Amino acid sequence: MAEACNNQGVYTLVEKLETDVEIKASAGQFYHMVARPHHVSKACPGKIRDCDLHEGEWGKVGSIVHCYYVLDGEAKMTKERIEAVEPEKNLISFRVIEGDLMKEYKSFLTTIQVTPKHGGPGSIVHWHLEYEKISDEVAHPETLLLFCIELCKEMDEHLLSEE
Repeated sequence: MAEACNNQGVYTLVEKLETDVEIKASAGQFYHMVARPHHVSKACPGKIRDCDLHEGEWGKVGSIVHCYYVLDGEAKMTKERIEAVEPEKNLISFRVIEGDLMKEYKSFLTTIQVTPKHGGPGSIVHWHLEYEKISDEVAHPETLLLFCIELCKEMDEHLLSEE
């Protein structure tokens, strides 16, 4: 948990959840798919129904992406702005600006970084979810983190099947 000062000078609690997922695909392959999430919907149609580029270019800072997904059996939508892109580090960040997550969170930022595994094939996908809940009654997004883990595994299987 970290304190952050909002624009009214009030301190808020920004919380985070993180996990690492080991995959067999290369860091570059996985990053390329994440930076162009319309490919993710082809790899994981049961989880990601569709991703549309609303504004800008795939994988470019400032671009706006709409994603339609299924979480806990419910259809959801998110509109995200790409906040950071570092291809040399296989890193990309998406900030939620509209959608279902904004009903429970004041802010939500997802950062994904993929690094090659040391001493062998495959990669490690690091997910970093940073968020501020609208109230203490709102649960931490653990089901979303599990969703991210499952998504990684399905994306990995898809990438390996293309080789």
